[in-house]
Amino acid sequence: MASSPPPKEVESSEKWIEADLDPSRRAKWWYSTFHTVTAMIGAGVLSLPYAMAYLGWGPGTMALVLSWCMTLNTMWQMIQLHECVPGGTRFDRYIDLGRHAFGPKLGPWIVLPQQLIVQVGCDVVYMVTGGKCLKKFLDMACTSCTPIKQSYWILIFGSLHFFLSQLPNFNSVTGFSLAAAVMSLSYSTIAWAGCLRHGQIDNVSYAYKSTSPADSMFRVFNALGQISVSFAGHAVVLEIQATIPSSPEKPSKDPMWKGVVCSYLINAICYFPVAMIGYWAFGQDVDDNVLMALQRPGWLIAAANLMVVVHVIGSYQVYAMPVFDMVERMMVKKLNFPPGLALRLVARSAYVAFTLFVGVTFPFFGDLLGFFGGFGFAPTSYFLPSIMWLLIKKPKRLSIKWFTNWASIIVGLFIMLASTIGGLRNIVTDASTYSFYT
Repeated sequence: MASSPPPKEVESSEKWIEADLDPSRRAKWWYSTFHTVTAMIGAGVLSLPYAMAYLGWGPGTMALVLSWCMTLNTMWQMIQLHECVPGGTRFDRYIDLGRHAFGPKLGPWIVLPQQLIVQVGCDVVYMVTGGKCLKKFLDMACTSCTPIKQSYWILIFGSLHFFLSQLPNFNSVTGFSLAAAVMSLSYSTIAWAGCLRHGQIDNVSYAYKSTSPADSMFRVFNALGQISVSFAGHAVVLEIQATIPSSPEKPSKDPMWKGVVCSYLINAICYFPVAMIGYWAFGQDVDDNVLMALQRPGWLIAAANLMVVVHVIGSYQVYAMPVFDMVERMMVKKLNFPPGLALRLVARSAYVAFTLFVGVTFPFFGDLLGFFGGFGFAPTSYFLPSIMWLLIKKPKRLSIKWFTNWASIIVGLFIMLASTIGGLRNIVTDASTYSFYT
């Protein structure tokens, strides 16, 4: 018996989804550069000296270099898997690739929770970062002004996103993403140059922080999570690649890889000097946000904090767009929610309100980075791409590719377990001494 044609309401909803939510595939290769830079470089770079303080020179440097190399490899794998099925099929979302690798039923359960943890976790951390840096900027720019509570600054920062979240798709936030990428390079340079100009503090110490053995272990675990946060672009790489046109003669993987290589070079220019010079200047006494430790020259540090604000505005939208896409698709397809402005207003405003509430309630910058880094970023950046590569490409057993992927899986699992435990424990510890909503 022939199936009946879909109702007009369903058909119009499908057309709305395709027209409003799907990428238009007009992006150039350099779009992927600043989208990826915006996704990767953010809150994490400012906490790298703090992570170094718990890991030390040797282990800290090794963790940074190893993470850079491993995540560049898994990023390459994601790009190659975007069009791994002949015939023009493109996996425009992480969940689509997960369905192909693990099956239609198991795939979403494996991929979607991890991706959402990364995207929502980043947006929560960016709420906290934006509010803190706004407060720092005003405190330095206007010393005679009456101080305003940090919670209020987070609310002020978050209120901006109620308006920006109404932009329809990735292409519409390109300008914000470009500005964010420029700002990330600028404030990273100010951070390490400021530390270099500041010089070493008196009696600087590079010894491990003197805490109890149990506390030291948990803090080291949390530091590993902070480093894994710094390489978090994998959660949105397929969505970014989906905006690039593709044909059999010119597949999207070539311009996307070109853009990613450029973004990783920018990543290295930002990360390694900030981590090394920030730790060199302050040693074990470095703050969990290295900009907070710098006071002079005041105007430059104030400008750097404002640059961080601009950057996390763009970063928030880059991570939020795939979530908006998923929520709106679900509400249209599963809940028969009528498409249009009302859908966007309700769904996106609710998401912004949720991330804002969590950020105001738990503003533990370093601990949030560690916890989310372990629980979400390690799987999406370190070992899920490797598992999918093994399942889809099936490299020869005991080959270099086989060993490389299994090494990524083992290291990623260790980081996930260690930093999740460390971050959660530190959040509980710090919460016990924190007055909420102050």
